[in-house]
Amino acid sequence: MVEQNDTMKGTTTVGIVFDSGVVLASEKRATMGYLISNKTAKKIYQVAPRIGLTTAGGVGDAQQLARLMTVEANLYEIRRGKRISVQAASTLLSNILHGNRMFPFYVQLLIGGVDETGPVLFSVDAVGGSGKEDGIVATGSGSPMAYGVLEDRYVNGMDENSAVELAIRALRSAIKRDAGSGEGIAVVVITTDSYHELTDKEISELTPN
Repeated sequence: MVEQNDTMKGTTTVGIVFDSGVVLASEKRATMGYLISNKTAKKIYQVAPRIGLTTAGGVGDAQQLARLMTVEANLYEIRRGKRISVQAASTLLSNILHGNRMFPFYVQLLIGGVDETGPVLFSVDAVGGSGKEDGIVATGSGSPMAYGVLEDRYVNGMDENSAVELAIRALRSAIKRDAGSGEGIAVVVITTDSYHELTDKEISELTPN
């Protein structure tokens, strides 16, 4: 059995629902014990035109799941003639993880985006437990620090810029106190019209003082 603490090592990821979309954000540090093994680790993956996946845990497991979900989302669209919904993607991901629970993927995931129902965000654990998040969620070793900021500042119906600023603020708080989180910040904004990964310049301009 994989303990929850084991699935949360060395990462901070954040998900926020705003009035017209979802913000997914992460820091970029990858660790091997006390070694910082990578300073530009990718932790947010686009698995469908308007759906993103954040990963905490084993890099290899995360990459494999991201590839698998991308293929399954494409097959869904080909077979049914419409894009997969966020809830269907979450259910599919949950089923994959539950089917491997005896030899679990070493991950803790967020999957979010925008579909016909509007902006939606789910968290999924290593053995397939899935839950819809009303507004905010954080995963990884830095999540307690991130939650301190998110719980204090999140407001239902906040706009895109406010949600992005809040995600950055939460990650900066985690980076200051969690040794497993650090380096740069990655932010993705998903709306009905686009899946947009912010540039370093855009993040810098929105970074709170």
